[in-house]
Amino acid sequence: MPLTILTMWMVPFILTLSKVCMMLKDSRRGSRILRIEGGQPLSGELRIYPAKNAALPILAASLLTPEPITLLEVPRLRDVEVMLELLSHLGTRYQWEGRTLHLHTPEIRNTHAPYELVGQMRASFIVWGALLARVGEGRISLPGGCAFGARPVDQHVKALRALGAEVVEEENTFYARRTRPLAGRVVFDLPTVGGTEQAMLAVALGGEATVVQAAMEPEVEDLGHFLRMLGVEVHGLGSPILHIRGARQLGGGTYRIIPDRIEAGTYLLAAAATRGSITLREVCPDHLDALLDKLQQSGHRVEVGKDWVRFWAVPDPKPFFVEAREYPGFPTDLQPIVTAYLATVPGQSAITDRVYPDRFTHVGELARMGAELYLRDRTLLVNGKRLHGAQVKALDIRAGGGLVVAALSAEGVSEIEGVYFMERGYEHLEERLKALGARVNLAEVPLALAAD
Repeated sequence: MPLTILTMWMVPFILTLSKVCMMLKDSRRGSRILRIEGGQPLSGELRIYPAKNAALPILAASLLTPEPITLLEVPRLRDVEVMLELLSHLGTRYQWEGRTLHLHTPEIRNTHAPYELVGQMRASFIVWGALLARVGEGRISLPGGCAFGARPVDQHVKALRALGAEVVEEENTFYARRTRPLAGRVVFDLPTVGGTEQAMLAVALGGEATVVQAAMEPEVEDLGHFLRMLGVEVHGLGSPILHIRGARQLGGGTYRIIPDRIEAGTYLLAAAATRGSITLREVCPDHLDALLDKLQQSGHRVEVGKDWVRFWAVPDPKPFFVEAREYPGFPTDLQPIVTAYLATVPGQSAITDRVYPDRFTHVGELARMGAELYLRDRTLLVNGKRLHGAQVKALDIRAGGGLVVAALSAEGVSEIEGVYFMERGYEHLEERLKALGARVNLAEVPLALAAD
């Protein structure tokens, strides 16, 4: 058998064997659970950490320049570490200094982003556009991440083709190359965060694009500000039409990541569910408008300042209807978490999700805690009541956040599996909840017991 054919045959086997080894390594440690004794109102003050969903595309954008980059306030989360593994594979050298991250990519060593890295996290897919801009080609595997419904990459492919790139799909691997600077008009079928970021990165070096139906999320705006620092012209941030004009050469610099609006929202909803009070520091209140409006609609008291939010819960909140949709609407990432809160509010609430209509992996697990939930025609009806503790499992990051909120409000003890998912989105979750008065601890279940 020729060596090249043998090598091609061996690659999937090696990747699969690598995954099995990682699973065996995890199994030897046993299964970790988050144990929460509910019924304690949360109270206190928290500093909000930097936003994972802003940091990840900015990390990908660091591939565009050979100059050093310093990022201030970077979250120390598993997803960030996975992205750094991918960047290192492509040619980046990096070093942590507390929450400061130093990055340097003097040259791109590989143009293939393999499945064992991309398959762990959907956000890694946008390195494709950065590779295309920096070296003129890139090969990337279909992304992975949380499984809560279909999240296709067709809009990414549409954008790159509209800009003049040649794109070929080969068995769940996408290859793109350019023969000239990318330029054109991208009209998305619907607002897409990842697709918008992909187009922005693809034209950052010598290209030019107008993006119609661009995503307006704060994380997209943060990427735009970072690109401006490198030397890219970006106009229309915060609007549905963006214009990006790349530079022939990009510089470096120091940039600060925005606070995490999803983390902030999770702690606000946890305080609401437990009928507590909380102050959040180093937060962007404007990014929380949709949530703060709903909390006030529910009867709670909210005060905001330039970079802080104070919240006081009422004992008898009101139910409401919420529709998760693109920014500035209610965030889809808070939909499972607001569901958990509304499960504690007497009366009937209703929830729909326009972004991911099937994002309801948390429903069955909340029902184990006594929540009354009915899914009809992609609308979730919630009859709020007192919840009780139970053994439940998080199946994605934000479903885990929802289960934590429910467990904090419930009577008795809950044990939440799927700590891996929660660690992808919430840093130091156990310690931060304890700082607010929660009775919580992270426990490791021995392998033999986990198998039972």
